[in-house]
Amino acid sequence: MLDHYLDAVEAARRLRTHPETVKRLIRMGKLPAIKFGNKWLIERHVLDQFAATYIPGPGAKRRLL
Repeated sequence: MLDHYLDAVEAARRLRTHPETVKRLIRMGKLPAIKFGNKWLIERHVLDQFAATYIPGPGAKRRLL
């Protein structure tokens, strides 16, 4: 049953981004996922559809005060 799901770390590898970015996309509602225990699980086919249109970009630059 869990073979059809990926956690945030595996999804991040697939999307070539950081796991926190994946979690942020989930919280924003852009990437559908379910919470199982303390892990986010994403269906493999949903991630494949999302990855086809996702373009990772650089984050906001930090400024020194």
